[in-house]
Amino acid sequence: MRRPALPALGALLILLSLAAWAVAAEPCAHRGKLDPLYCDENHDLLADPPKDRSKLVNPDPLIFSYVPVEEPAVYEAAWNDFLRHLEKVTGKKTKYFGLQNYAAQIEAMRSGRLHLAAYSTGSVPYAVNVAGAVPFAIMADVKGGPRGYHLVVVVHAANDKIKSIADLRGKRVAHVSQTSNSGHQAPVYFFSKMGVVPGKDYQIVFSGKHDNSALGVVNGDYDAAAVADTVIERMVNRGVLKPGDLKVIYTSPVFPTAGFVYAHTLEPRLVEKLKEAFTSFRFEGTSVGKEFKDAIGFLPLNYAKDWEPVVGILEANGVVFSKDSPEYKKLQKPTRE
Repeated sequence: MRRPALPALGALLILLSLAAWAVAAEPCAHRGKLDPLYCDENHDLLADPPKDRSKLVNPDPLIFSYVPVEEPAVYEAAWNDFLRHLEKVTGKKTKYFGLQNYAAQIEAMRSGRLHLAAYSTGSVPYAVNVAGAVPFAIMADVKGGPRGYHLVVVVHAANDKIKSIADLRGKRVAHVSQTSNSGHQAPVYFFSKMGVVPGKDYQIVFSGKHDNSALGVVNGDYDAAAVADTVIERMVNRGVLKPGDLKVIYTSPVFPTAGFVYAHTLEPRLVEKLKEAFTSFRFEGTSVGKEFKDAIGFLPLNYAKDWEPVVGILEANGVVFSKDSPEYKKLQKPTRE
Protein backbone atom coordinates (compact mmCIF):
# COMPACT_ATOMS: atom_id res chain seq x y z
CA MET A 1 0.00 0.00 0.00
CA ARG A 2 1.43 3.39 -0.98
CA ARG A 3 1.68 6.05 1.68
CA PRO A 4 0.23 9.47 0.80
CA ALA A 5 2.76 12.09 -0.22
CA LEU A 6 3.70 14.47 2.58
CA PRO A 7 1.96 17.52 1.05
CA ALA A 8 -1.20 15.46 0.56
CA LEU A 9 -0.98 14.14 4.12
CA GLY A 10 -0.55 17.69 5.43
CA ALA A 11 -3.59 18.87 3.50
CA LEU A 12 -5.62 15.96 4.84
CA LEU A 13 -4.68 16.81 8.42
CA ILE A 14 -5.66 20.45 7.87
CA LEU A 15 -9.04 19.40 6.46
CA LEU A 16 -9.65 17.05 9.39
CA SER A 17 -8.76 19.83 11.85
CA LEU A 18 -11.12 22.26 10.12
CA ALA A 19 -13.87 19.64 10.13
CA ALA A 20 -13.40 19.03 13.86
CA TRP A 21 -13.53 22.77 14.53
CA ALA A 22 -16.69 23.11 12.45
CA VAL A 23 -18.37 20.36 14.49
CA ALA A 24 -17.33 21.95 17.79
CA ALA A 25 -18.13 25.56 16.92
CA GLU A 26 -21.66 26.65 15.99
CA PRO A 27 -22.31 29.37 13.38
CA CYS A 28 -22.00 32.68 15.19
CA ALA A 29 -22.54 36.34 14.24
CA HIS A 30 -20.35 37.64 17.09
CA ARG A 31 -17.80 36.01 19.39
CA GLY A 32 -15.86 39.01 20.65
CA LYS A 33 -12.82 37.74 22.56
CA LEU A 34 -14.34 34.35 23.36
CA ASP A 35 -12.74 31.08 22.29
CA PRO A 36 -14.09 29.78 18.93
CA LEU A 37 -16.10 27.18 20.87
CA TYR A 38 -18.41 29.92 22.18
CA CYS A 39 -20.72 32.61 20.86
CA ASP A 40 -21.72 36.05 22.24
CA GLU A 41 -24.49 37.33 19.99
CA ASN A 42 -26.04 39.48 22.73
CA HIS A 43 -22.67 41.25 23.28
CA ASP A 44 -22.60 40.77 27.08
CA LEU A 45 -19.01 39.40 26.92
CA LEU A 46 -20.23 35.95 28.00
CA ALA A 47 -20.82 32.66 26.19
CA ASP A 48 -24.43 32.22 25.05
CA PRO A 49 -26.21 28.91 25.73
CA PRO A 50 -25.77 26.41 22.84
CA LYS A 51 -28.25 26.99 20.01
CA ASP A 52 -28.55 23.22 19.61
CA ARG A 53 -30.67 22.21 22.60
CA SER A 54 -29.21 18.71 22.47
CA LYS A 55 -25.95 20.24 23.74
CA LEU A 56 -27.59 21.58 26.89
CA VAL A 57 -26.82 19.49 29.98
CA ASN A 58 -28.74 18.70 33.17
CA PRO A 59 -26.08 16.86 35.21
CA ASP A 60 -26.57 14.77 38.33
CA PRO A 61 -24.46 15.06 40.41
CA LEU A 62 -23.56 18.72 40.14
CA ILE A 63 -19.80 19.14 40.38
CA PHE A 64 -18.65 22.18 42.38
CA SER A 65 -15.17 23.61 42.97
CA TYR A 66 -13.87 26.52 45.02
CA VAL A 67 -10.80 28.65 44.23
CA PRO A 68 -7.65 26.52 44.70
CA VAL A 69 -5.81 29.14 46.76
CA GLU A 70 -5.15 26.95 49.78
CA GLU A 71 -5.50 23.29 50.83
CA PRO A 72 -8.54 21.88 48.89
CA ALA A 73 -9.60 19.65 51.81
CA VAL A 74 -10.16 22.76 53.96
CA TYR A 75 -12.75 24.08 51.54
CA GLU A 76 -14.52 20.79 50.98
CA ALA A 77 -15.55 20.90 54.63
CA ALA A 78 -16.26 24.65 54.52
CA TRP A 79 -18.73 24.32 51.65
CA ASN A 80 -20.54 21.26 53.01
CA ASP A 81 -23.62 23.10 54.35
CA PHE A 82 -24.02 25.09 51.14
CA LEU A 83 -23.85 21.95 48.99
CA ARG A 84 -26.56 20.34 51.13
CA HIS A 85 -28.68 23.47 50.58
CA LEU A 86 -27.96 23.29 46.84
CA GLU A 87 -29.18 19.68 46.80
CA LYS A 88 -32.46 20.65 48.45
CA VAL A 89 -33.15 23.48 46.02
CA THR A 90 -32.12 21.68 42.81
CA GLY A 91 -33.15 18.14 43.73
CA LYS A 92 -29.73 16.92 42.59
CA LYS A 93 -26.77 15.35 44.30
CA THR A 94 -23.57 17.39 44.55
CA LYS A 95 -19.89 16.58 44.62
CA TYR A 96 -16.96 18.77 45.65
CA PHE A 97 -14.10 18.70 43.14
CA GLY A 98 -10.82 19.70 44.83
CA LEU A 99 -8.31 21.05 42.31
CA GLN A 100 -4.68 22.04 42.84
CA ASN A 101 -4.27 25.01 40.49
CA TYR A 102 -6.11 27.59 38.39
CA ALA A 103 -5.37 25.91 35.05
CA ALA A 104 -6.84 22.59 36.16
CA GLN A 105 -10.00 24.35 37.33
CA ILE A 106 -10.40 26.20 34.02
CA GLU A 107 -9.75 23.07 31.96
CA ALA A 108 -12.26 21.10 34.04
CA MET A 109 -15.08 23.48 33.08
CA ARG A 110 -13.96 23.69 29.46
CA SER A 111 -14.09 19.88 29.20
CA GLY A 112 -17.53 19.64 30.84
CA ARG A 113 -16.29 17.96 34.04
CA LEU A 114 -17.10 21.00 36.22
CA HIS A 115 -20.54 22.63 36.35
CA LEU A 116 -20.39 25.23 39.12
CA ALA A 117 -17.33 26.98 40.54
CA ALA A 118 -15.75 29.95 42.23
CA TYR A 119 -12.75 31.29 40.32
CA SER A 120 -10.12 33.65 41.68
CA THR A 121 -10.48 37.30 40.67
CA GLY A 122 -7.77 37.11 38.01
CA SER A 123 -8.88 33.71 36.72
CA VAL A 124 -12.48 34.77 36.06
CA PRO A 125 -11.68 36.41 32.66
CA TYR A 126 -9.83 33.25 31.58
CA ALA A 127 -12.73 31.07 32.70
CA VAL A 128 -15.14 33.31 30.78
CA ASN A 129 -13.17 33.38 27.54
CA VAL A 130 -11.50 29.97 27.54
CA ALA A 131 -14.00 27.76 29.39
CA GLY A 132 -17.40 29.32 28.63
CA ALA A 133 -18.01 30.21 32.27
CA VAL A 134 -20.91 32.54 33.13
CA PRO A 135 -20.28 34.62 36.30
CA PHE A 136 -23.47 35.27 38.26
CA ALA A 137 -22.74 35.71 41.98
CA ILE A 138 -20.26 37.17 44.46
CA MET A 139 -20.13 37.03 48.26
CA ALA A 140 -21.75 39.87 50.20
CA ASP A 141 -19.89 41.49 53.09
CA VAL A 142 -21.41 42.21 56.51
CA LYS A 143 -22.68 45.58 55.25
CA GLY A 144 -24.54 43.92 52.39
CA GLY A 145 -22.23 45.11 49.64
CA PRO A 146 -19.90 43.12 47.37
CA ARG A 147 -17.12 41.48 49.36
CA GLY A 148 -13.70 42.85 48.42
CA TYR A 149 -10.03 42.31 49.13
CA HIS A 150 -6.65 43.98 48.70
CA LEU A 151 -3.34 42.99 47.24
CA VAL A 152 -0.80 43.22 50.06
CA VAL A 153 2.95 42.76 50.03
CA VAL A 154 4.18 40.98 53.14
CA VAL A 155 7.65 40.48 54.57
CA HIS A 156 8.89 38.65 57.66
CA ALA A 157 8.07 40.55 60.83
CA ALA A 158 11.76 40.68 61.72
CA ASN A 159 12.76 42.15 58.34
CA ASP A 160 13.70 45.80 58.85
CA LYS A 161 15.36 46.27 55.46
CA ILE A 162 12.25 46.07 53.24
CA LYS A 163 9.90 48.94 54.08
CA SER A 164 8.51 49.88 50.64
CA ILE A 165 8.10 48.60 47.10
CA ALA A 166 11.36 50.35 46.16
CA ASP A 167 13.17 48.10 48.63
CA LEU A 168 12.16 44.99 46.65
CA ARG A 169 14.86 45.68 44.06
CA GLY A 170 17.25 42.75 43.83
CA LYS A 171 15.09 40.59 46.09
CA ARG A 172 13.36 37.22 45.67
CA VAL A 173 9.60 37.85 45.68
CA ALA A 174 6.85 35.22 45.61
CA HIS A 175 3.99 35.69 43.14
CA VAL A 176 1.18 33.13 42.93
CA SER A 177 0.55 32.37 39.25
CA GLN A 178 0.24 34.09 35.87
CA THR A 179 -3.55 34.54 36.10
CA SER A 180 -3.76 35.53 39.76
CA ASN A 181 -4.88 39.14 40.16
CA SER A 182 -3.40 39.96 43.57
CA GLY A 183 -0.73 37.30 43.16
CA HIS A 184 0.72 38.58 39.87
CA GLN A 185 -1.19 40.84 37.48
CA ALA A 186 -1.95 43.66 39.94
CA PRO A 187 1.66 43.72 41.26
CA VAL A 188 2.99 43.95 37.69
CA TYR A 189 0.58 46.79 36.92
CA PHE A 190 0.95 48.85 40.13
CA PHE A 191 4.63 48.27 40.88
CA SER A 192 5.70 49.06 37.31
CA LYS A 193 3.95 52.41 37.61
CA MET A 194 5.93 52.94 40.82
CA GLY A 195 9.21 52.33 39.00
CA VAL A 196 9.81 48.75 40.14
CA VAL A 197 9.23 46.23 37.33
CA PRO A 198 8.60 42.68 38.58
CA GLY A 199 10.80 40.17 36.79
CA LYS A 200 13.30 42.90 35.94
CA ASP A 201 13.97 44.77 39.16
CA TYR A 202 13.34 41.75 41.36
CA GLN A 203 13.19 37.97 40.85
CA ILE A 204 9.68 36.50 40.57
CA VAL A 205 9.17 33.02 42.00
CA PHE A 206 5.74 31.49 41.33
CA SER A 207 4.57 29.60 44.42
CA GLY A 208 1.28 28.27 43.00
CA LYS A 209 -0.85 29.29 45.99
CA HIS A 210 -1.27 32.29 48.27
CA ASP A 211 -0.63 30.22 51.40
CA ASN A 212 2.59 28.85 49.87
CA SER A 213 3.75 32.43 49.33
CA ALA A 214 2.93 33.54 52.88
CA LEU A 215 4.48 30.52 54.55
CA GLY A 216 7.51 30.83 52.27
CA VAL A 217 8.16 34.31 53.65
CA VAL A 218 7.82 33.05 57.23
CA ASN A 219 10.24 30.19 56.50
CA GLY A 220 12.77 32.42 54.74
CA ASP A 221 12.25 31.00 51.23
CA TYR A 222 11.25 34.44 49.88
CA ASP A 223 12.14 37.98 50.86
CA ALA A 224 8.56 39.11 50.28
CA ALA A 225 5.28 37.96 48.76
CA ALA A 226 2.33 39.51 46.92
CA VAL A 227 -0.88 37.94 48.23
CA ALA A 228 -4.57 38.63 48.96
CA ASP A 229 -5.15 40.05 52.44
CA THR A 230 -8.23 37.86 52.92
CA VAL A 231 -6.09 34.72 52.59
CA ILE A 232 -3.71 35.99 55.27
CA GLU A 233 -6.66 36.70 57.56
CA ARG A 234 -8.07 33.18 57.12
CA MET A 235 -4.66 31.60 57.74
CA VAL A 236 -4.37 33.55 61.00
CA ASN A 237 -7.93 32.57 62.00
CA ARG A 238 -7.08 28.88 61.46
CA GLY A 239 -3.82 29.14 63.38
CA VAL A 240 -1.67 28.42 60.31
CA LEU A 241 -0.02 31.82 60.80
CA LYS A 242 0.47 33.85 63.96
CA PRO A 243 -0.65 37.49 63.90
CA GLY A 244 2.95 38.64 64.40
CA ASP A 245 4.59 36.43 61.74
CA LEU A 246 4.33 38.96 58.90
CA LYS A 247 4.12 42.68 58.35
CA VAL A 248 2.50 44.51 55.45
CA ILE A 249 4.54 47.06 53.47
CA TYR A 250 2.00 47.79 50.72
CA THR A 251 -1.80 47.71 50.33
CA SER A 252 -3.62 48.16 47.00
CA PRO A 253 -7.07 49.59 46.20
CA VAL A 254 -9.96 47.16 46.72
CA PHE A 255 -10.79 44.36 44.22
CA PRO A 256 -13.85 42.09 43.95
CA THR A 257 -13.43 38.65 45.51
CA ALA A 258 -13.92 35.30 43.81
CA GLY A 259 -16.61 35.13 41.14
CA PHE A 260 -19.11 32.25 41.20
CA VAL A 261 -19.87 30.89 37.74
CA TYR A 262 -21.83 28.16 36.00
CA ALA A 263 -21.07 26.35 32.76
CA HIS A 264 -22.82 27.97 29.79
CA THR A 265 -24.14 24.56 28.69
CA LEU A 266 -26.41 24.09 31.71
CA GLU A 267 -30.17 23.82 31.13
CA PRO A 268 -31.85 27.23 31.69
CA ARG A 269 -34.24 25.74 34.26
CA LEU A 270 -31.31 24.36 36.22
CA VAL A 271 -29.57 27.75 36.05
CA GLU A 272 -32.62 29.38 37.64
CA LYS A 273 -32.53 26.80 40.45
CA LEU A 274 -28.83 27.49 41.00
CA LYS A 275 -29.49 31.21 41.29
CA GLU A 276 -32.35 30.51 43.70
CA ALA A 277 -30.01 28.40 45.86
CA PHE A 278 -27.43 31.17 46.02
CA THR A 279 -29.85 34.01 46.80
CA SER A 280 -31.65 32.00 49.53
CA PHE A 281 -28.53 30.81 51.38
CA ARG A 282 -27.40 32.70 54.48
CA PHE A 283 -23.96 32.10 55.95
CA GLU A 284 -24.74 32.61 59.64
CA GLY A 285 -24.49 29.38 61.63
CA THR A 286 -23.18 27.34 58.68
CA SER A 287 -19.83 25.81 57.73
CA VAL A 288 -19.46 28.58 55.13
CA GLY A 289 -20.03 31.31 57.71
CA LYS A 290 -17.47 29.73 60.01
CA GLU A 291 -14.81 29.92 57.29
CA PHE A 292 -15.81 33.29 55.78
CA LYS A 293 -16.52 35.38 58.86
CA ASP A 294 -16.64 38.64 56.89
CA ALA A 295 -19.45 37.50 54.57
CA ILE A 296 -23.18 36.99 55.06
CA GLY A 297 -24.49 35.62 51.75
CA PHE A 298 -24.42 36.16 47.98
CA LEU A 299 -25.21 39.04 45.62
CA PRO A 300 -25.84 39.03 41.84
CA LEU A 301 -22.75 39.76 39.74
CA ASN A 302 -22.51 41.76 36.50
CA TYR A 303 -19.31 40.62 34.78
CA ALA A 304 -19.00 43.52 32.31
CA LYS A 305 -19.33 46.09 35.10
CA ASP A 306 -17.88 44.40 38.19
CA TRP A 307 -14.81 42.92 36.49
CA GLU A 308 -14.00 45.93 34.28
CA PRO A 309 -11.08 47.14 36.52
CA VAL A 310 -9.61 43.63 36.69
CA VAL A 311 -9.83 43.08 32.94
CA GLY A 312 -8.38 46.57 32.42
CA ILE A 313 -5.27 45.70 34.46
CA LEU A 314 -4.81 42.39 32.67
CA GLU A 315 -5.14 43.96 29.23
CA ALA A 316 -2.79 46.81 30.22
CA ASN A 317 -0.25 44.09 31.07
CA GLY A 318 -0.66 42.68 27.55
CA VAL A 319 -2.58 39.57 28.62
CA VAL A 320 -4.61 37.73 25.97
CA PHE A 321 -7.39 35.48 27.26
CA SER A 322 -6.68 32.45 25.09
CA LYS A 323 -5.54 28.84 25.49
CA ASP A 324 -2.68 29.72 23.17
CA SER A 325 -1.46 32.74 25.14
CA PRO A 326 1.97 32.51 26.84
CA GLU A 327 0.38 33.34 30.20
CA TYR A 328 -2.10 30.47 29.95
CA LYS A 329 0.55 27.99 28.88
CA LYS A 330 2.77 28.98 31.81
CA LEU A 331 -0.21 28.53 34.11
CA GLN A 332 -0.37 24.84 33.13
CA LYS A 333 3.21 24.06 34.12
CA PRO A 334 3.63 22.16 37.40
CA THR A 335 4.64 24.29 40.36
CA ARG A 336 7.84 23.31 42.12
CA GLU A 337 7.74 25.77 44.98
